[in-house]
Parts: sequence; C-alpha cells; structure tokens
Amino acid sequence: MSQTEHAEVDFASAQDLPALHELLEHVQMKNGWAKPTPSLYPQPKQVFVPAHWRYRDARAALHAAGRLVGTEWAERRNLIMANPIPGNDYATVRTLVGAYQMIKGHEAARSHRHTPNAMRIVLEGAPNMYTVVDGVKIPMLAGDILLTPNGCYHGHLSESDQEGYWIDFLDAPLVQHLGPMFFEVHPDTLERAERVDARSPMRFAYAEYRPRLLESAEIAPGVRTLELGPPQLVTFDRVVLHLAAGTQWSCARSTANRIFTVIEGEGVTRVAGREFHWRTGDMLALPSWYEYRLDASSDALLLRVSDEPLLRMLDWYRVDGTATQ
Repeated sequence: MSQTEHAEVDFASAQDLPALHELLEHVQMKNGWAKPTPSLYPQPKQVFVPAHWRYRDARAALHAAGRLVGTEWAERRNLIMANPIPGNDYATVRTLVGAYQMIKGHEAARSHRHTPNAMRIVLEGAPNMYTVVDGVKIPMLAGDILLTPNGCYHGHLSESDQEGYWIDFLDAPLVQHLGPMFFEVHPDTLERAERVDARSPMRFAYAEYRPRLLESAEIAPGVRTLELGPPQLVTFDRVVLHLAAGTQWSCARSTANRIFTVIEGEGVTRVAGREFHWRTGDMLALPSWYEYRLDASSDALLLRVSDEPLLRMLDWYRVDGTATQ
C-alpha cells in the first residue's frame, strides 16, 4: 500500500458526531459544520497591530552594524521592522515589509533580483551614492524614492565618503504567502554600470515631487496628497502627503494595509487608544481595519505605502465595509 493510500473506512458505523469526526481523520478530511476556527467572518480580523519605530534607534543600530556586519557575507545590512505580534519575525503589515538599510562610504552591496517588487526612500544620501538598477546608476539623495520592480537586478554603491541610510519596502510577505518566490544573485556580484541616469523613470526625485505636492489641491483642510507614478507597481503604491502645521486628519478604517515614513516634520498618530509621536525618518505600521488620526505639530511630509492597488484590482478594497470606486 502506498503512502497516499489508506484502508477503507466504514462511515456507516458512526453512531454519533464524535465518532464520525474521528473517522474523517482517517481519510484526511475536515468537517465543515463544526470548525474550531470560522473560515468566514463578518469583517476583517485585526491580527497585525499598529506600531511605531524611531529612526534614531535604527540609525544607531545600523551604524554599529557597520563595524560588525560586512556586505561580503550579508545579503543586505538591514533591520526588519517586524510587526510585534506573536510568531512574526518579518512582515511589517500583512502584505508588506519595511526595513532600514545602510551602506558605508566606498562600499557596495551586491546586485540581486527577486520576485518581490521593491521600493526605497532615501533618508540620508550623498552625491556619488547610487542604486544600480539593470546596469544604470541612479542617484540616491535625501528624500528620493526609487523603484526596483520584480525581476530587475539591483545593488547599491557608494563612491562617497558618507554613509547612506534608507528604508526598503517589499511585497515579500505577500509573495511568501502565495508561493512564487525566486531569488538570484548577479554573476558579476555588483552589476557593472557606467552610465548615471538622474532622470530614470525608477527615480522620483525629492526636489521635483515636493513642489508638485505643495502646489496640489487640498483633499481636506490642511491636507495635500500626490500619488507618484508612472511607473506603477501592481501590489503597492506610493503616495506623498503634506500636512500643514496644526492639521488633524482623521482616516476611516479600510481594508488596505499601510506603512508611513516621515520625510520631514513632527506629529502624532492616534490609533486604537495609543499615541505614536513621530519625527523625520520614523516608520509607522497601520494595518487594515483601524481608523486613525494624523496630527501635525509642524509642517510635515510623509510617504504612505499601501496594498490598495492590489485590493482594488481584486475588488476587495472597502472603507468601513462599503465598496469604493
């Protein structure tokens, strides 16, 4: 008898439900009428929780790691902002991960490519510091937002004396859940690149998007938003927000998972009875189905990354249970 075969089970012998349930185990079946955990429920479960990480902590830790962790043996010198729930050591929100990363002066992080889409926002950059995407050097200056869509080789290179710090965003938790994960290191370790392209479509330069944002119309008193693109990624977006000093912006709960990064300014996020006091470089996780309020104590610029495009494509995006267009 093969491992996949089993003896015939006499279901007619079951005189009560416990006996039937026990017989079902012999044929690797589960009953659908007395499940210990419901598979359908009236609204999204709040498994992931709101969280806040301070850039000053991440920067200090990465600076120390610069002495202790070499890029020749670590794929990336980075810190994962894992949502603080039991059993989780990776995802920041259900579908996305955010990680602080650094590179030392005159250092390179090898080129690789993978299934997950990736994006990064530069917190501290310098002239002659680059992300190399498919053989092209793309400048990394403070506030710049850079894309590396899935399948693109990308590495990092500093021809500067300064350290560089940024935040990476990937849809890797989603890819891990669905299964189609592939990863490959470039045969040249760091992909060769001679050409610098400051106008690459993979780069949204801070010096260009900031004035566009400030010139855009308010969507609420004191609030302006600007979605960056094209190009777009199917699985997550990038929206920059400007909150004027003193603005209090309340946001309804929705099915989208969101990660915020503070580009400049200070303020407070109030969510689930908690207060997160944030400043430049900090990261916040706001998982799905939480309402929250952003209070800006000074003029503030934030980057919001969310899986809303994916949910809209699947017709799963809801705000307070109502379908949106």
